[in-house]
Amino acid sequence: MKSYYVYILKCSDELYYVGVTNNISRRLEEHNEGLNPTCFTFKRRPLQLVFQQDFNDIKQAILFEKKIKKWSAKKKRALIDGDFDTLKILSECNNESHSKYKE
Repeated sequence: MKSYYVYILKCSDELYYVGVTNNISRRLEEHNEGLNPTCFTFKRRPLQLVFQQDFNDIKQAILFEKKIKKWSAKKKRALIDGDFDTLKILSECNNESHSKYKE
């Protein structure tokens, strides 16, 4: 069965890059070699792999990648650290229109 990976790279400027691949070592090498000058990571090398999650289904991997790409740096850091309590707190809706604020 083929494996797919959602990964997070920490860039030299402390920003995070999220991606998906079927070969994590090859993809990390490609990022660090800087093969594509228009890539987000090109000017932010060297890069460090700080998180990876395995998937058997590419559709599930892509859904997870899209989800965490939208997250704040704090949420990504909590995921990287395995701090699921903080991740839960950061995921709570705090909008005034949320049902927990209605009488």
